[in-house]
Amino acid sequence: MALIRNSDDYSYVKDMGLIRDDRGRSEPANPIYGEIIVRTLNRDTQAEIGLSGDPYPPPRYLKEDRVDMNALLCDFQAFWRENESIWRKKYDYQEAAPQLILQAFLQRIVNGGGQIMREMAAGTGRTDICVEYNGRRYPIELKIRRDDSTYAKGVAQTAVYMDRLGCSEGWLVLFDQAADKPWEEKLYVINERAGDKTVTVYGC
Repeated sequence: MALIRNSDDYSYVKDMGLIRDDRGRSEPANPIYGEIIVRTLNRDTQAEIGLSGDPYPPPRYLKEDRVDMNALLCDFQAFWRENESIWRKKYDYQEAAPQLILQAFLQRIVNGGGQIMREMAAGTGRTDICVEYNGRRYPIELKIRRDDSTYAKGVAQTAVYMDRLGCSEGWLVLFDQAADKPWEEKLYVINERAGDKTVTVYGC
């Protein structure tokens, strides 16, 4: 998400202490503000997903005290394909829309008994997320596809994130925003090995 650092909005939230600059990167000043910012941005999306009958009810992803992350992300692929053009228009920051919408989709799952840890840095094209539920961690990397090298970089970055969290399984969601590419090419699920770790890549 591109930020205009000389804009009044940017200056206002920085003067309020909600964000800070860290070595040229803009990020929430602390985890609490980061959580508030994301929840504010995707609150309407989270509420609207469940209106008029939710085809993706949260309980279907909770099995034996575990989150079935693969079933959840497969359903998100279907949701994204059906609704991407509609939901994206609701966000002022178009590049951030895919990541915010996925986070709204995830938030519904953990509202009753878990949490989402987020690490965001505007301008990097990536967001690190860790879903925590019943003492288990599910690391997810969200990344915008820039070029052909994005896939390999994303797998490597996800593996590093998993290592930090002590997890052997993780997920990379790669958003391809090329308007001329058919959905059949954008949507895929690939299992990659990174040392002793498994990274499941979901194309969107």
